[in-house]
Amino acid sequence: MKASPRFNRSLLHPRYWFTWAGLGLLFLLVQLPFPLIQKLGTWMGRTSMRFLKRRIRITRRNLELCFPDMPAEQIEQRIVRNFESLGMGLLETGMAWFWSDRRVRRWFTVNGLHNLTAAQQDGRGALIIGVHFMSLELGGRAMGLCQPMMAMYRPHNNKLMEWVQTKGRMRSNKAMINRRDLRGMVQALKQGEAVWFAPDQDYGPKGSVFAPLFAVPQAATTSGTWMIARLAKPAMITVVLIRNEDGSGYELVIQPELKAYPVEDEQQAAAYMNKVIEREIMRAPNQYMWLHRRFKTRPEGKTSLY
Repeated sequence: MKASPRFNRSLLHPRYWFTWAGLGLLFLLVQLPFPLIQKLGTWMGRTSMRFLKRRIRITRRNLELCFPDMPAEQIEQRIVRNFESLGMGLLETGMAWFWSDRRVRRWFTVNGLHNLTAAQQDGRGALIIGVHFMSLELGGRAMGLCQPMMAMYRPHNNKLMEWVQTKGRMRSNKAMINRRDLRGMVQALKQGEAVWFAPDQDYGPKGSVFAPLFAVPQAATTSGTWMIARLAKPAMITVVLIRNEDGSGYELVIQPELKAYPVEDEQQAAAYMNKVIEREIMRAPNQYMWLHRRFKTRPEGKTSLY
């Protein structure tokens, strides 16, 4: 479990100067008025398409796999919108790390906070199920302003980015838990904490089972959710931050507690959770992180989908 980090002078080493420059530019850009940030983020996303050809191919393939009946023209439109969202997501990361609490609060509304309050009556822990929307970092900050929580994460390889990332996330939350630290996560939930966990990506064959996701019949799905549910018996609640299409800011959507999770069957639990993930993605499909190779892990003997 990682609490608020301390600055180390080693982060001033020349190897980090380029990272410092990038972070400084990001800090300056997010000081702009929000309407300008939106225009800039959209432009950055469209411009990135000139350089991220491989990610465009992955995004297209994911959409083709998940929505086989979608016309090619609509898929191409969705790709453009998705990369516009990607550019905005970079700036939203800066907003999450560098904006004041007051400014963050100004640009989001909350729908369903009572669902979390009700689920945590009597000190019960809550497993906050998230999905990888581009606004993920800002969503964590917004949720923390409603109720400080803990979150599972993967440590960054760059020590400076690790420091900045953790410091930014800790501005409105309690602690970060390494995603490999199952024991720490279970302990936090048993102590009544709210802990964020995103089971929507392909984390490899170890600790995964295959279950349907959209039109893909066998998607590698982490069993971490099922293990945590069995060990900690938390309330399970989905929380996502949706960027409003009209430019008015964001909506933090907190759903009622999931009541029918099949905790006794690992395979059924994976299929159930993928249905929940599908529902959340379809709230704002253009804002989802389709550029991730979601279906890279295949059953033994099956050919690659990419």
